[in-house]
Amino acid sequence: MAALREIRDRIDSVRNTMKITNAMYMISSTKLNTARKKLKSTEPYFYTLQSMFERILRHLPTGFAHPYLDRRTEIPEEERSRAFLCITADKGLAGAYNANVLKLAESRMGNGKRDHLYVVGEVGRQYFLHRNVDLDGEFHYTAQKPTLSRARHISMEMLALFREKKVDEVYVVYTRMKNQAEFVPELIQLLPLVQLDSDLMNAGKLPVNTIQETFSLEPTPTKLLDNIVPEFVNGYIYSALVESYCAEHFARMQAMDAANRNGNQLIRDLTIEYNRSRQARITQEITEVAAGARARREQMERAGKMRKDLEP
Repeated sequence: MAALREIRDRIDSVRNTMKITNAMYMISSTKLNTARKKLKSTEPYFYTLQSMFERILRHLPTGFAHPYLDRRTEIPEEERSRAFLCITADKGLAGAYNANVLKLAESRMGNGKRDHLYVVGEVGRQYFLHRNVDLDGEFHYTAQKPTLSRARHISMEMLALFREKKVDEVYVVYTRMKNQAEFVPELIQLLPLVQLDSDLMNAGKLPVNTIQETFSLEPTPTKLLDNIVPEFVNGYIYSALVESYCAEHFARMQAMDAANRNGNQLIRDLTIEYNRSRQARITQEITEVAAGARARREQMERAGKMRKDLEP
């Protein structure tokens, strides 16, 4: 009987756990829909801003220099100081979501003592603290509720680090939604703006068939970039926060769905085991009853025979 009780208790335990995983699945589904709407509403602004920024760079004067475009090529690679903004979740139970982005950040940071680490999300903070990695900054209450104001706070700090030459490069490590059903960890260099400051953006090196519109940069190109670059970096960080938020809940939905499927399979297997054990116990009891009845019948037959033998 103890074995049957243990199986029944385990089935109840799996069912109680599945109540939690089902609830987490529904919560993540709701949050994912909200995050996707937020991402969809911000993407037009960000892509328009990026397109406008590319157009501005194409019309900058020849030989123009700006602090945010300074590649600092005079500094050797081994002496360059880098800042990494690693975006993780505040909670686990999201499959490989956190592990993938943390692994990418670790692989790029290496053992450089000049690297500076800034973390969004409690999982990333605990991960690096347990490995005795010093954190230069952490942004609380951001991973679960990305907003433009929090993204602006982060971007201002990253811009200040680069502008004051405390770091030579700024990277953001986040999880990008590749499509509606797939996400990938990604590392993007924010500063200097090398992803936009390419050779093709110089007017003298544009393709022959490119239409070069008339552009007037007022009051000056420097003041224009002083205003537009912070907005661009802020938009990129906000987009990374929202995409990471989408990927987190998509990964959690996948993990909870897999847990529910495994739980149902485990309940089926335990139910079969329970029924077999119960049937074996019933069969054993029937066999014992039948054997007892047969023994009793044989005993009564022997007693009756003895009485007959004793009669005169």
